[in-house]
Amino acid sequence: MPVFTRFSGSSQPGDGVPVAEDEPAGGEREEAEREATAASGPAPAASRAPVRHRFTRLRTWRTRHPRTARALHLTTTALAAALVLGALLLPNTLPALKAAGFARIPAEAVLGAVVVLALPRRPRLVAAVLYGLGLTVLTTVNLLDMGFNEYLGRGFNAALDWDLLPDAQAYVEDTLGGGVATAAAVGAVVLVLLVAAVMVAASIRLADVLARHRVRASKGALIAGTVWVACSALGLTLFGGPIASERGAGALKVHAQRTVESLRDEAAFVRQSKADTFGDTPPGELLPDLRGKDVIFTFIESYGRSAIEDPIMAPGVDRTLDAGTEALKEAGFDARSGWLTSATYGGSSWLGHSTTMSGLWIDNQRRYRTVSAGDHLTLTKAFQKTGAWDTVGVMPGVQKGWPEEKWYGLDKLYDSRDLGYRGPKFSWSTMPDQYALEAFQRQVHGKKRDRPLMSFVILTSSHQPWAPLPKMVGWDELGDGSVFDAIQKAGNKASDVLTDTTKSREEYGRSIQYSVTSLTQWLQRYGTDDTVLVFLGDHQPIARVSGNHASRDVPVSIVAKDPKVLEKVTDWKWTEGLKPDRDAPVWKMSSFRDRFLKAFGSTPHPSKG
Repeated sequence: MPVFTRFSGSSQPGDGVPVAEDEPAGGEREEAEREATAASGPAPAASRAPVRHRFTRLRTWRTRHPRTARALHLTTTALAAALVLGALLLPNTLPALKAAGFARIPAEAVLGAVVVLALPRRPRLVAAVLYGLGLTVLTTVNLLDMGFNEYLGRGFNAALDWDLLPDAQAYVEDTLGGGVATAAAVGAVVLVLLVAAVMVAASIRLADVLARHRVRASKGALIAGTVWVACSALGLTLFGGPIASERGAGALKVHAQRTVESLRDEAAFVRQSKADTFGDTPPGELLPDLRGKDVIFTFIESYGRSAIEDPIMAPGVDRTLDAGTEALKEAGFDARSGWLTSATYGGSSWLGHSTTMSGLWIDNQRRYRTVSAGDHLTLTKAFQKTGAWDTVGVMPGVQKGWPEEKWYGLDKLYDSRDLGYRGPKFSWSTMPDQYALEAFQRQVHGKKRDRPLMSFVILTSSHQPWAPLPKMVGWDELGDGSVFDAIQKAGNKASDVLTDTTKSREEYGRSIQYSVTSLTQWLQRYGTDDTVLVFLGDHQPIARVSGNHASRDVPVSIVAKDPKVLEKVTDWKWTEGLKPDRDAPVWKMSSFRDRFLKAFGSTPHPSKG
């Protein structure tokens, strides 16, 4: 957008073309031409001619069409003002994105006007450009906050979250296809550049208008500033919010503080991760009351409290849990269930896995990298350390090298490439849970061995976008997974479910029913007197499904045939069966490791750090 929006020459007061109050005819265009000539010397006549010709044509058009020119002038100025005010008042959450939220007086707009009015032309131009770039940064972080709040239940962290963007692109590629993922990535970059161009142009436009109407603009800035101070001092509100706003500066301040706090947190967490209650416990004093048992830790993707309590999802999920409890009782198993508060929400499942297994609160990617690069004792590694168990991981969601298997203490990892699946993908999930569990039985759990087995199993069928979903088939019909071809083709399209909140909630509930049914039927079919199953959710589903104010709680259950196993957790006061009561105990997820180790006879020997 051009800096100079007014041209003189033949225009005179009264001809329909606006003239500045306190600048001579000719205005800033002539001033700019004089400064350019002084800086670089006279330009060749041939190069000046086209520019002068364009200016002449524009002046002629404005003279011949004064009303149209004035309407265009007012429209573009109003649009520029709306863009700037909109950026300054834009909230960082989708629920707060309401028209009433823009009925505010932003302090940043008043201050910007004062600065512009005090500066000469060139510094004013520089200030306007910087102001526009600042609005671009503000708009970008607010949009990122909206996305992160919607999917992860927290705002964007500039110090930690850039590493998650490639994962987000990979998720879009797996869910909607490579073309959509590439288009989304390119579109995001183009959007930022477009926002920058528009915000800078709008800022320059407003700066130019204010300078050309300096007297009236100064009075307006003084009035706006006075009203802002009065409203702020009196605490006046409108539509449920303060009239005097400092939303833009406040948002940038929050992000700056969040970044600084994250950097400080990293240093503190390094020290915390080196101190371990069981860090120096001898192998013979770890888990003595589980010796001889085949222990399985299983995470069900996005299995959150909302699945059990939300009025849309709960009826079907509760029926599945009740039916599973009864079926397991008939097979000789009993269960106890409670709640854990997850370190993550809506995604980043590995944070929930590592928090549960390490006993540390791992709620961001930097903490995860720090702890997984060290030797802090995980619950799974405690089994390996005893030398009394073989330890394996079954992770159908892993599609490439996964160095964390060493930190988890796994002798062997079976990922998506090792389970023999030849069927279709179900959106992000590489294979149905039923098949993954059958492959686990065939390749690992069902084989004879000299020592009992500790297994770490991650199920993925309930991963968003919950379309298409697999269905249960006969266990003897699973084969190489090709039986799922027709089911996958007949399923919903991910794009249809993603854009429909009610359908997302319904399909999420069905996915949890499928995963729980797969796991409980597997245990009925293949569990033994020595099988101990611990299964839980990694986090709640995204806010669009669980609700904007949902807790971070996830269900956790322990299932066994041997009554002595459940006697060890009697003091946990968990609910009988697979469905925890609403008022069942709620623990932080990071407390589970130590409680489990102590319950089954482990002796604390803290490491010095």
